[in-house]
This record gives sequence, structure tokens and C-alpha cells, in this order.
Amino acid sequence: MRPSAGAARAALGRGAVALLALLLLGLPALAQPASAEPFTEAQREEVVRILRDALTRDPSILRDAIAALQEDDERLQAAGRGGAIRAERAALIADPADPVRGNPQGDVTIVEFHDIRCGFCRRLHPEMEAVIAADRGVRVVMKDLPILGPQSVFGARALLAAHRQGGYARLQDALMRMRGEPTEAAIQAEVRRLGLDWQRLRRDMEDPAIAARLDANIALAQRLAIRGTPALIIGDTLVPGAVDRATLASLVAAARAAQRGG
Repeated sequence: MRPSAGAARAALGRGAVALLALLLLGLPALAQPASAEPFTEAQREEVVRILRDALTRDPSILRDAIAALQEDDERLQAAGRGGAIRAERAALIADPADPVRGNPQGDVTIVEFHDIRCGFCRRLHPEMEAVIAADRGVRVVMKDLPILGPQSVFGARALLAAHRQGGYARLQDALMRMRGEPTEAAIQAEVRRLGLDWQRLRRDMEDPAIAARLDANIALAQRLAIRGTPALIIGDTLVPGAVDRATLASLVAAARAAQRGG
């Protein structure tokens, strides 16, 4: 039995009107159940008229519907990303070759994908330092992700070479606070100021193992749909962009509570 035009009108609440309005604008169609009979042409025309009347009376319907669809899309993406994070847990937090800041034995791990030339990474740096200083249970795994050009690659190689001398955190801090571009001369000056062996560091930068580590970081970021820096992973949550210390502390507390089952 085909639904009557009156029944179709009665069934169109605010939410249904909004979604059908999206259909009229060419957004992805909603499939009818397999058992439902299609609307007649007259019924379709009646639905269109109802939609037009509703949108004329209250244009916010369309805005609200678009917002709702965006929220649903973000929720689905977050759910999928959470599964990807869990699948990549070992690569994210358990690689012994990764540089670590904070407490190496901390109970909450933050994974930070960063680029030394990224302005937002520099904005995040003091916020992260404050959280590390305030919470001795925080462990930060550093994933160099040089996506902003050759100088980024050079700087990432320098950091990983400095890691072999126990100087990763100190050099990373210096580069994050540096004014101007991290040229070879500027990095060399910082390396010498920190008391690291520049000649050894420069040789180590050419080690294929360092290039392979950067390639692995890039591949891992791609699998997690990370498209920029900074990007943080705390628990099963991906946090794109720079956030303040209060937000970081809240995310750490939530991850800690989740680990404890509360």
C-alpha cells in the first residue's frame, strides 16, 4: 500500500524536513528501506512543497541539519580513528628508539607529532613543558614529522642524531624557542652551545636508519589520517593543533581515569 500525501505530510517532523531539504540541495541521498514502496510523482511534489514552506518559515532548519550531519560525520570519523589508534598502539608508544620527554615510566603517554618549523608546534611547546613539569606521571613520545620542507627534514635529522648523544630534549627545546629559520649554521650553533659533538652529530644525520625512522613516522601519520602538525594522541583521542595547558591536563586526567576503569 502506497503512503498517502496526507500521511507523508504528517510524518515530516522537523528532523525529517531538514534531511529531505539536504536531498533537494544535492547532498548524499538517504536510502529507503528495501521493503518500502517508492513515492508517486504527486507525493514527491507534495513533499517538495512541504519542504519549501518549512524552509521559508524557518531557514534555520537547513543550518541545523547541516550542523547535525557534520557532527555525525565527526563522530564516525573519531570512532574509526580510535580503532586505528588502538591498532597502532605499539608503534605509537612502545618503540624503544623513540625520543621520550617527561617521565619515561609515566602512567599516561602523550604522542606528539611535530615539525620544528611549525608555528603551532612552537606555540604548543611551552604548554607541554608546563604539563610535564606539573604532572610527574606524564610521558611524551616524540614523533618527528618533517612536512614543511628541506629545513624541516634537516632539523628532524639533527634531533634524531642528537638523541644518540642524549641531547634530543635539550636541542628540541632550543629549536622550538629559536627565532628565525633553523638553518644548518643556526642548528650547529645550538648544538655547540649545548655541549654536543657537532662532528659526530653531522655524521649520524646521514645514517640511513635516521631516514628510515622519519619515513616510518610519516607512514604512521598517514595510517592515522594525521594531516598536519602538531598532532597529539592521548589515550584513544587524536588532538589536532595546538591546545593550552588546561586542555592538555584535562585530556591527561581523562586518559588516566580511563586506564583505571573510571
